Amino acid sequence: MQCGTGRPHSVAAGPGWRTGAAILGATGLLVCGASVAAYAALNKAKPKPRVALVALKGSTTSVPPTAVPTTPGSTPGAATPVPGTPTTVKGAPPKIPLQTPTPPASGANTEANNALFPPETKTTKTSSTTKTTAAPTKTESQGSGGEGGSETKTGTGAEAPSPILLDTNAAGTYNPYHYPAALFGDPSMAIDGEASTAWTAQVQAVAAPRMAEGLLLDLKTPQKLGSVAVKTTTTGITVEVYGANGSAPPSSISDPGWKRIVGLKVLKKKSTMLALKANAKSYRFVVLWLAKAPAASTAAAPGTVSINEFELFLPK
Repeated sequence: MQCGTGRPHSVAAGPGWRTGAAILGATGLLVCGASVAAYAALNKAKPKPRVALVALKGSTTSVPPTAVPTTPGSTPGAATPVPGTPTTVKGAPPKIPLQTPTPPASGANTEANNALFPPETKTTKTSSTTKTTAAPTKTESQGSGGEGGSETKTGTGAEAPSPILLDTNAAGTYNPYHYPAALFGDPSMAIDGEASTAWTAQVQAVAAPRMAEGLLLDLKTPQKLGSVAVKTTTTGITVEVYGANGSAPPSSISDPGWKRIVGLKVLKKKSTMLALKANAKSYRFVVLWLAKAPAASTAAAPGTVSINEFELFLPK
């Protein structure tokens, strides 16, 4: 036998290992090709967008711009935000000023501008100075035994005193010498607030021009008095004012219960304000005493005295 030499008419040898290796290699190549083809097909259906690298603020490394894919229908040049990718920040955000109305341009619709921007109303502060003129007082000569009183002339701007409110039945005729009631008028007419009505008293012919009666006011409770006002159409009469307290007025004008708070005063005007000297005292009864009729009243023509209004005022 010789090594490597086949014998004649011997059985043929089977396939060698090279043939099997070739078959396995071809099969592997086919499998790899199919995998690559499938992967390429999948990646072609959903292309993966490229991510652009962004240079952070403060970095010294410059990155060249990279084209960003756009989708159909988008504006060319406008980058489409991709979830999960950083956004480029260009400097600090600008400060937005507060919105303030601006004056409307000339020629614009005035009515529309007024609706949006109402015209500014400027209030001009004006200072007003009130000058109060001191009320000069003129003191009249007083009768013997009486307290003083004065006529008050109120200048423009002086504070007016507050009146004392009276009941409608607060007025009465003070007639201590019992003259006939027919000689007197209705006393309520002197406190009704109407200057056209009046309480009247007829002058006695036997005593003219002297008189001895008065108009009595009942305040119900003692109150402080500051001044009294007398309105009359019979100018030139001489009056006095008395005050008293108690449950009833004193029966006579000479009774010590009466305190004279305004001395003899000739009423030369139709309206006269008389200030009380002792205005810190309180009185319940106040009487306007008629001492003398006008000088023109004589026994031949005694006449009638009218008191249109008799008012009381609180102290200032």
